[in-house]
Amino acid sequence: MIEVALYLVLGAALGTLGGLFGIGGGLIAIPVLGVWFGLDQQIAQGTALVMVVPNVMLALWRYHQRNRIELRHVLPLASMGFCFAWLGSIWAVGVDAESMRIGFVAFLVALAAYNLTRMFTATAPASAQMRYGWPWLGVLGAASGTMGGLFGVGGAVVATPILTSLFGTTQVVAQGLSLSLALPSTGVTLATYAFHHQVDWWIGLPLAVGGLLSISWGVKVAHAMPERLLRGLFCGFLVLCAVLLVFKV
Repeated sequence: MIEVALYLVLGAALGTLGGLFGIGGGLIAIPVLGVWFGLDQQIAQGTALVMVVPNVMLALWRYHQRNRIELRHVLPLASMGFCFAWLGSIWAVGVDAESMRIGFVAFLVALAAYNLTRMFTATAPASAQMRYGWPWLGVLGAASGTMGGLFGVGGAVVATPILTSLFGTTQVVAQGLSLSLALPSTGVTLATYAFHHQVDWWIGLPLAVGGLLSISWGVKVAHAMPERLLRGLFCGFLVLCAVLLVFKV
């Protein structure tokens, strides 16, 4: 019973971060499950997805309430993300756990470095209209979906900085679109991990409940926060996740 309560509290904390950064909370759940609970990389990724999928659903609804998400932008992102996430997840379940963990650390460090570079370089202001549509949104969906399928999470954190820097969206709009991409890709990835017995449901379900109770608050804070501060916190969040995993490698 104490363990279930711990998982609920942890899920609430991760859900708040997921709502704040538009990523569902799984990105930090994976290093926490690997370092603190000793799960192998693939099982940590699969278990985190149990929390991520319902969190992404709720966060997407909250973002859509505050900033209407255009279906014409969602369809190419989500459809390509779904297909390539399935392929990436099939690849992931057959990779050695240690190699997967090292690859995940490198993935986080690269994302943090990219986001830090963007913070200190001049960027064009957000556009009223998205600069690129189909087929480039489909290409982004494919690349992000592959990363999401391979690492269990990551599709949204790949898509968000690219949407702001290349496609000209604001940070909040980018996070909403990234959640639209993440929902189908995380769903098919969870199904693949579960089929290959790479999910600990006893941990994942309480995490999911805790996350659902808190993610709306994170979304509310994200909309009230200055955009530059939100990006800075996002970079620090990525670095923290990488540091946590380094101790496990």
